[in-house]
Amino acid sequence: FSFLFTHLPRFLLQCLEDLDRNLRQLNSRLFVIRGQPADALPKLFKEWGTTCLTFEEDPEPFGKVRDHNISEMCKELNIDVISAVSHTLYKLERIIEKNNGRAPLTYNQFQAIIASMDAPPQPEPAITLAAIGRAVTPQCDDHDDKYGVPTLEELGFETEGLKPPIWVGGETEALARLERHLERKAWVASFGRPKMTPQSLLASQTGLSPYLRFGCLSTRLFYYQLTDLYKKIK
Repeated sequence: FSFLFTHLPRFLLQCLEDLDRNLRQLNSRLFVIRGQPADALPKLFKEWGTTCLTFEEDPEPFGKVRDHNISEMCKELNIDVISAVSHTLYKLERIIEKNNGRAPLTYNQFQAIIASMDAPPQPEPAITLAAIGRAVTPQCDDHDDKYGVPTLEELGFETEGLKPPIWVGGETEALARLERHLERKAWVASFGRPKMTPQSLLASQTGLSPYLRFGCLSTRLFYYQLTDLYKKIK
């Protein structure tokens, strides 16, 4: 029964491992920081001589408070802060603002508001070695010990007898699923719901929900690839 609580942490760790592998191909690495942001970041700012902090805006209440506190800390330390909206296609506050300060309560109302707004920005191009140029990520010999992706065991989860994952985490898997998803042109064209069978409860080879939810797949990339395909079919 405890294995039920292991699937999500394993998925998230696989996402980090996949990101680290992709960064290695760009002569860089992923730095996984352990501890509370308010405690860990000031020490790293000093150690690394940080001059700019960038992050994705979190629309959740807890995340907004955390991000505000960290941003205020950076101001005191004369560190520039750049934040961007990428979890969603639109900035949620902008949608509420367009609806006279209230959240839309129906899907039709939501669609009407979106129709009056500019289209979401195009997805950013994939990072390449050519784009990075001569930029180098300093790494220490004990990088894996200090900043490596933790294991399930390290986080206190049981792994003995754990079955292979149904959902494999990471952008690499997400992009492969997106390609398979877009190959289903008839379904994309009709936007219909697939017929439900007992097998529908199992993970689909084209399912994208967890990858969108946890940032493995760009919402803009998905939106524009789906939109472009829909235009071609129609």
